[in-house]
Amino acid sequence: MKKYLSFIKIEHTLFSLPMIYSGVFLASKERPTTLLLILVLIAAVGARLVAMTLNRIIDRSIDRHNPRTINRELPSGKMNLKESYGVLILGLALYLISAKLISDFCFYLSPIPLIVFVIYPYLKRFTPLAHFGVGMGLAMGPLGGFFAVTGSIDRFGEALLLPLFNLFWATGFDIIYSTLDEEFDKKAGLFSFPSRFGKIRALQISGLLHILAFVVLVALVLISLKALIAVPFLLLSGFLLWLEQHKAEDVELAFFKINIIVGFSILIMILVSI
Repeated sequence: MKKYLSFIKIEHTLFSLPMIYSGVFLASKERPTTLLLILVLIAAVGARLVAMTLNRIIDRSIDRHNPRTINRELPSGKMNLKESYGVLILGLALYLISAKLISDFCFYLSPIPLIVFVIYPYLKRFTPLAHFGVGMGLAMGPLGGFFAVTGSIDRFGEALLLPLFNLFWATGFDIIYSTLDEEFDKKAGLFSFPSRFGKIRALQISGLLHILAFVVLVALVLISLKALIAVPFLLLSGFLLWLEQHKAEDVELAFFKINIIVGFSILIMILVSI
């Protein structure tokens, strides 16, 4: 069990889950049912399993040559390919069944995130814009949460700000994370902002993306929430984004710990405002 938990990095769901539920509560005009909240949780876990497993399978030959990733389950031989496909099938089943139980509308849209999950791992072989693939993947979360409540595209305009924030935020923190592999990516001919533009310029781009993320968050408060009580959490989120940039050298702190707090800060901001 330990190797499976390590393989899927289930703790990384803490990045996406608060934003998915932010989408749910932003769309809700009344308290969502417990059943819906559980189905959304199962769909989120399933999607997480699929995305991470695809990434690990597609990148296993690259991971085998990277000193930072050589001890991962597939390149190290702790897990074989057959086992990883088993995890992939389990994740797909959880995701698709829960999407179907939420609504036919969500089920029909469910292949869209899967397409992003398949394409993203290949992007770094061709373009430094691969970081936006991570942003796109995580941006699907709050949009899916919103659609889980509405079951239609009737309020599509209201749903756009949260995914747009996620796109800028996640792309920015993926650039920070990729600084760990700057030298390896250069040697392996992989594309990333640090390998293409250098670490300093890459972090400047990451900072610009987080400024854009905060601007979108301000727009969310002004346009959708319209609640004074949201302001302290807005300011806290802005401070955390600044802190993430300020502590970018400490990737463990910037990428994992601060981002988790950012996600929950935004979820609480929405909960107290609606």
